[in-house]
Amino acid sequence: MSSEWAGWLARWAAAGLLDAATAERIRQFEIAQDAQGEGRLRWPILIALGFGALMVGGGVLLFVAANWDGLSPASRFALVLVLVSIFHVGGAVIADRFRAMSEALHGVGTAALGGGIALSGQIFNLQEHWPGGILLWAIGAAAGWFLLRHTTQLALVAILTPAWLVGEWIAATEGITAFRGAEAPAVGVLLLALAYLTAAGRGVSSRNRTALVWIGAAALAVAAPMLASLTAGNFTYDSRAMPDAVWTVGWTLAFAGPLALAAQLRRMDAWPIAIAAAWVAMLVFVPALGRDVPAFLWWGLGAIGLVAWGVFDARVERINLGAIAFAVTVLFFYFSHVMDKLGRSASLLTLGLLFLGGGWALERMRRQLIARSREAG
Repeated sequence: MSSEWAGWLARWAAAGLLDAATAERIRQFEIAQDAQGEGRLRWPILIALGFGALMVGGGVLLFVAANWDGLSPASRFALVLVLVSIFHVGGAVIADRFRAMSEALHGVGTAALGGGIALSGQIFNLQEHWPGGILLWAIGAAAGWFLLRHTTQLALVAILTPAWLVGEWIAATEGITAFRGAEAPAVGVLLLALAYLTAAGRGVSSRNRTALVWIGAAALAVAAPMLASLTAGNFTYDSRAMPDAVWTVGWTLAFAGPLALAAQLRRMDAWPIAIAAAWVAMLVFVPALGRDVPAFLWWGLGAIGLVAWGVFDARVERINLGAIAFAVTVLFFYFSHVMDKLGRSASLLTLGLLFLGGGWALERMRRQLIARSREAG
């Protein structure tokens, strides 16, 4: 059974397909199998499969790039079809014998689809609208998820769909000088990262949700500094710069999309992301909160909120990310507002004490919060 066997078992029992005694025997059997390491892969195998898939994909791309100019258009298109199909065929052949390898091959096949779409456009000299290529790629990944239910396909959908939306915004605003024109995609990515990061919660976890958590953590590490730098700048407002339709659609998707996804993933437990959306809205639409000392206070408050959310849901990764965000905020405040007011030796001494004392206090508090969340869970 898959890693989500507990959810399926509860679903079958609730539907009356299994009686309580049979469901309990199945549950005890699967728990015993997991304890023995059967039915799941150890992390070295997962790492080997992941790096193997990346290396195979990279090797194929390098081979095609090295020989592309010497191929005729017909040979180029045939090569594209072979690259897109061969990995999926291999994944289908090996599915019954090694499911994880099958998932890796299907993932490489869907990744190759993106290159195939771009190369097909080049072969046939199609009209360029590059976000459309990402949309086709995302549709292919969504079809793979619908047919296969593989976590790798879901991860590609989770990455490609927002990439397409951001691409559409960039294409629609190209050449337009607008007031904070890049803030809408930054806000959308930040809130979507929080929706992914909080996909798993107290009593709600699966392999698919764990993949979303990892994607959300990576996206948050990129989107948060980007939004901080954008809101810290001074921009001149020009109401004529951007069409009203583009502005309205962009900002509506930036806020409503992540909120709708969080509601779908967590139902009634998604209410904290509404608070996060209000925090982001205040940061963006109240310029004073994005600059100078208030900006550090506001980001520090956001980091504390992420930690509190992690304690509430008994999720260690949120506590750790919130603690890191708080520490980074304090360090940036020190470098921008304190260090230049001290002498060279005094600034280094204070920085050292800040690292030692602050690091010790932050680590102690982090461990206490993790222990408290685990006791509550």
